[in-house]
Amino acid sequence: MSRPVLDHLVYATPDVDATIEGLELRLGVRATPGGSHPGFGTRNAIIGLGPGSYLEILGPDLEQTGPVTSPLVDLGALEAPRLVTWACRADRLSERVAAARAAGYDPGEVAAMRRRVPDGTALSWQLTLSPTRPGDGVVPFLIDWGESAHPSTAAPGAIVLKSLMGRHPEPKRVSMMLEAIEVDLEVEPSAEPALVAMLDTPRGIVQLT
Repeated sequence: MSRPVLDHLVYATPDVDATIEGLELRLGVRATPGGSHPGFGTRNAIIGLGPGSYLEILGPDLEQTGPVTSPLVDLGALEAPRLVTWACRADRLSERVAAARAAGYDPGEVAAMRRRVPDGTALSWQLTLSPTRPGDGVVPFLIDWGESAHPSTAAPGAIVLKSLMGRHPEPKRVSMMLEAIEVDLEVEPSAEPALVAMLDTPRGIVQLT
């Protein structure tokens, strides 16, 4: 199995439309609608970050009825947009979960998900889901798009992810979790957990947290 690679960053928000507008001003690129997540009460918009990766703007979908139950973040407790977690692309997820558990870290169960993009195309993928965000979001979940087209192929470009780092009150514990899934990420000690992305944009270098 090859090592997992960065797939996307999750920028959660209580208001998707307002965040699309705000990021366009900051980054100089407007996100394109990604689609709804049926049954979870959420929708997204995306911006490309270079070949095979993207920034996901994730928030409530007002056209869905029922509660918002995103497995990635408690959107009801979110007061402002921020990076809440990230995903690494990998294959053979069940084997990777078993190997990580043997190394002392449980990344969660493998779940199947599906959504339609605005042109009606269906995307299907698998990902690891944990009841709590691993490492407070500093540790990524794993994702496998299978035969589906990768979302970055339909995302507006012009932005490059220059670097990504994590901050956490327990950097050694978080680093152990990262090692168990064979993911490299610098993690600095900090009073509060956070992800810090440096983006090269038409507006210059922008820090997103």
